[in-house]
Amino acid sequence: MSRGASLCRVAVAYAVAIAVGFAWLVLGPNTGQLWLDALIADLLATLVIFAASRMHRNSSFYDAYWSVIPPLLAFYWWLDAGAGVDDARWWLLMIVMVAWSIRLTGNWISTFAGLHHEDWRYPLLRARAGRLEVLVDLVGIHIVPTLQVFLGLIPVYVVATRAGEPLGPLDVVAFVVGIGALAIETLADLQMRRFVHTNASGQSMDKGLWAWSRHPNYFGEFGIWLSFGLFGLAANPGAWWVMAGAVVMLVTFLGVSIPMMERRSLQRRPQYREVMGRVPRFVPRPPRGH
Repeated sequence: MSRGASLCRVAVAYAVAIAVGFAWLVLGPNTGQLWLDALIADLLATLVIFAASRMHRNSSFYDAYWSVIPPLLAFYWWLDAGAGVDDARWWLLMIVMVAWSIRLTGNWISTFAGLHHEDWRYPLLRARAGRLEVLVDLVGIHIVPTLQVFLGLIPVYVVATRAGEPLGPLDVVAFVVGIGALAIETLADLQMRRFVHTNASGQSMDKGLWAWSRHPNYFGEFGIWLSFGLFGLAANPGAWWVMAGAVVMLVTFLGVSIPMMERRSLQRRPQYREVMGRVPRFVPRPPRGH
């Protein structure tokens, strides 16, 4: 199947998923909790994507869900709560979120080879599960990431539904963190793309931001969720729980995503062990010996 035809199928699946979620919000029973209505709609949409993944035997159908759904949920909360258009905190947060969503989704589209290609982690996870591979596909690859992202959106829900707290210094910090994280992600992706196109396979990237961190893209992604958490804290001072999503993202990156990437790099790139001894793992800082 061509890349164009593959993208069309993914787009159709997402359109159906969003329609199913929206239908639940409009026609389904009202739970009385705005966040719970949205969570159920989110999970129903995830099930549609899961069905498309199984139909095409490719769990990479889910990949763009991470960045497509958050702005839709955010605007739904904001519209349903009847918040004013003059809420500066909301618009600062949405500048970060929409820019992040466009960048991440656009990056996925630009690197999407077609439905003949699947993220290498998914077959590995399914193979390890043996007879439980369907369950792992549903829960581990689809449902758990949806719940992680939803947890990361709790502070966005707070900002969307809690108006009145005046704009303050923490909002400025949150915005700067978000824009800075976006810049780091963007630059890291551009540098890696250039490296892949100009270097032979088997070499390790240790230039630019990648000389300061072995995973600057994950560091930047964590910064986005941290930014959301700070906005939520500014909207509801003292509500420490709004940071739970950012903490979960950090634990996932450090405990799951990065270890998997590093094991793969060690298998495919003999010199990567030397890079590990010289370049910091996550938080960017000058490499050892510099």
